[in-house]
Amino acid sequence: MHISIRTFIPNTLLLMSVLAGTLAVQAQDTQPPQTAVATFAGGCFWCMEPPYDELDGVLSTTSGYIGGSVPDPSYEQVLTGRTGHAEAVQVEYDPDRISYEELLTVFWRNIDPLDVGGQFCDRGSQYRSAIFYHNDRQQQLAQASRDRLEEQAGLPGPIVTEIVSAPADEFYRAEDYHQNYYQEHSVRYKFYRWNCGRDERLEELWK
Repeated sequence: MHISIRTFIPNTLLLMSVLAGTLAVQAQDTQPPQTAVATFAGGCFWCMEPPYDELDGVLSTTSGYIGGSVPDPSYEQVLTGRTGHAEAVQVEYDPDRISYEELLTVFWRNIDPLDVGGQFCDRGSQYRSAIFYHNDRQQQLAQASRDRLEEQAGLPGPIVTEIVSAPADEFYRAEDYHQNYYQEHSVRYKFYRWNCGRDERLEELWK
């Protein structure tokens, strides 16, 4: 059967165009989500991972240290309170699925913002509460959320939680045994949390 070259070429070009479009759609479908990072200090980092891990749009949580002067500190060093670091959790999330404002709401509801000496049974500056922002927008939203809390929450005292510039401080990942501690050592974690009175105080504050 004879096929005219003039018929063959347009048909081939059309097929190539369709294939290119299909490949482009497939490439879009396989693109990883755009991610952002938020960093919060709320006392023991073991206790700050669970409320974020359960949120749709949160991709990962990492326990670590931030806000100090000693490079790459160990847990034992941070524990002394002399390095200036706070235990913190760094949250990687998809901003198309969850907003920074939602992460802030979860943060406030899982800390005692009135405690200047630590959090719950954990005392010292290494357990202070703080929001470490990563850009101007996060700073604005963090400050606005704190202002709203002071106006509307009816808390029995002033909010002492810091809003701190994160870019000036490097986040150091904590030792492996601290990551996902609440999952890897669930019985010990639950006993610690209960013994620390965390949930009792949170219920008292936030009802």
